[in-house]
Amino acid sequence: MNKRFVETQSIGEIVAKFPGASNVFLKYNIDFCCGGNRPLIQAIEEQKLDKVEVLEVLNNKYEEILSNSIEQKEWTKESWSGLIDYIVNTHHLYLREELPKINDLLLKVLRAHGENHGKLLSEVHKLFSSLKTELEQHLIKEETIIFPIIKEYEKSKDEVLREKALRVIEELEGEHEGAGDILKTLRRITEDYKLPEDGCRTFALTYQKLDELERDLFQHIHLENNILFKL
Repeated sequence: MNKRFVETQSIGEIVAKFPGASNVFLKYNIDFCCGGNRPLIQAIEEQKLDKVEVLEVLNNKYEEILSNSIEQKEWTKESWSGLIDYIVNTHHLYLREELPKINDLLLKVLRAHGENHGKLLSEVHKLFSSLKTELEQHLIKEETIIFPIIKEYEKSKDEVLREKALRVIEELEGEHEGAGDILKTLRRITEDYKLPEDGCRTFALTYQKLDELERDLFQHIHLENNILFKL
């Protein structure tokens, strides 16, 4: 089998070409959104992973997708306006619907299990509350400032608009990194969302929702950092 992907490629470049790679990187806890500019080998070495294994899994998964003729949306070939509409209608909508639900679930779990797991759950709630506030403000900034600028630049190719966009993008990417750091901390302190022995179904659902939030947000940030913001 010819190698489709190699260790010297950037993580973001790989996911941009093959969206299914994100599931492989999630499996190995490789950051493909905020850390997407790094070459894959850097993440492999930092986490002491088996380079041959990671590349084999990645390339086999890609060959499997091709052989099954399953079409994967390659967003690098989409217009910026099309990608923006997808982000708003998919990822922004998801956050607006799920963030309040997760907050309510966390409060219920904190009340029910605070006696035995108060320290952990208080920290989880504190981190999530910070993340929720930051994301809600972030969505507004994207929809009212950067997305309209990019759509206008796509039409006019006005260099002044591009420079304005790049200044805003630098700030947004910093916010992405902050959100990613919170998600990584949540995963670390919960030991990969390991349910305690006395955890109820609501506790399990809460951890499941947090895990889903991380996966969706990583995809969201990847589309922006590694594709949309490459003006």
